[in-house]
Amino acid sequence: MHAPLYTSLDDALDEIAPYDMALANGNSNHAPMVAEALCALGRPDAVMPWVARYRERMQARPASREKIGDEDWRCALGRRERFADWAVFFAAELADAPWPTVLDRWVGRLAPGFCAAATHGPIRVGHAARGLAERETMSRRRELADALASWAAAWQTLPAGGAADEPGALRPRQAIPRVPVVPTARRLPGNIVAALAALADFPEFGRAVGMIDASGPPAPLVAELTDVFARVYLANARDIPTTIAFIHAVTSHAALGNLLPYVGEETARTALWHAWQAGCGLYACYGGGTAIVETVEPCPKQVAELADQAVAHGDEHVIKFTEACLSRDRIAASPAYRAAADHVAGMVRPRRPG
Repeated sequence: MHAPLYTSLDDALDEIAPYDMALANGNSNHAPMVAEALCALGRPDAVMPWVARYRERMQARPASREKIGDEDWRCALGRRERFADWAVFFAAELADAPWPTVLDRWVGRLAPGFCAAATHGPIRVGHAARGLAERETMSRRRELADALASWAAAWQTLPAGGAADEPGALRPRQAIPRVPVVPTARRLPGNIVAALAALADFPEFGRAVGMIDASGPPAPLVAELTDVFARVYLANARDIPTTIAFIHAVTSHAALGNLLPYVGEETARTALWHAWQAGCGLYACYGGGTAIVETVEPCPKQVAELADQAVAHGDEHVIKFTEACLSRDRIAASPAYRAAADHVAGMVRPRRPG
């Protein structure tokens, strides 16, 4: 993998700024996340061509219509039509305080809704924070405001039977096979957001999610969780729905890893527990058979080859997933990361230029 290089990020974010958090088809707008991921892969040359190809799928962002106040912000959580209002709110927050202060405050407040937009809320915030930490610019501050706005507007909670201050006793690798899986006959058609919402009618899930001991230092536990969910991906990504679901189980935990340097330990621990909860939710809705791959055959491809493979492939999920896997592998090496990054290119249809 080339060294991270962010020379084109601000131009890309300025190009993306007039657009909504959602695409015309209702799915999340991946453009700001992919732009940052390509820079993290050391491929800033690929950013603007990729954004140009993606632009036809984006839709204009609405105008802000109603102010969100310091006292009534909870009423606007989970209301996608309030995205522009949230963006104005967070822009004001960032104008009044250093961005790490705002990030720590709001990651803690938004953490219970970690699965927002199939976890795209925290994923976008993780990309925005990493880009802003590389260099503070007006464009990157605006993107952090928009990223936090997307998390707040898509906020979604899951049923739970445990809490961060009531730790279980298991390690994540021991716990994930014990997460109850929704029987195939009870799975409803629809997207990830709808599947996760249906867990409200699956009480077994809420009782099981508090199994892990999340009381240790956050960074090693995030490393353990990303490795576990890369192995869950390898065991369960068998078609497009399962592939996309378990891509998010990895990239959401990688995003949390990107946030850890800029939030306090209490916030990190709260977010970590809810990230685990969201990962368990994805497994409950899309898992089946073997929970996790214990032994992984080493991938023969080198890091740079995998990065170039993702860029050439062109799909937003493949690019983000590959970058997340390679970045986490650099932090705490595991053969699961390269194997998963290589596997995903064969599971998702390429979006090549032209």
